[in-house]
Amino acid sequence: MSLNQELARQRAQIIMQVRSGRITVTAGARQLGISRKTYYQWESRGLEGMLKALEDQEPGRPALSVDTEKQALAGRIQELEQQLLTANQRVALKNSQLEYERQQRALEQETKERVKKNKT
Repeated sequence: MSLNQELARQRAQIIMQVRSGRITVTAGARQLGISRKTYYQWESRGLEGMLKALEDQEPGRPALSVDTEKQALAGRIQELEQQLLTANQRVALKNSQLEYERQQRALEQETKERVKKNKT
């Protein structure tokens, strides 16, 4: 148990003693080394914390926390994958266009050669 946890436990014990009437607020504040005003502030915070801790909770496991950085990175990865796909499609299209142009030149050359051959 950490020092902070031990101090909190001691404070809670004194607050419970005051609330149960075993000691006075003045005595409790003196044991804690604080003023009565500070004691009442601590008591209020402690009781609010206890009430909050005792509220009904949603059944089942708590929802997983959303990691916004992880979500942002996942979104960026998806964008980059889409850009890569688009770039790959452009390269494939360009290669097809170059192959078509190569075949056209070959046909033109073949046609020229046939025309030349037929003239002779």
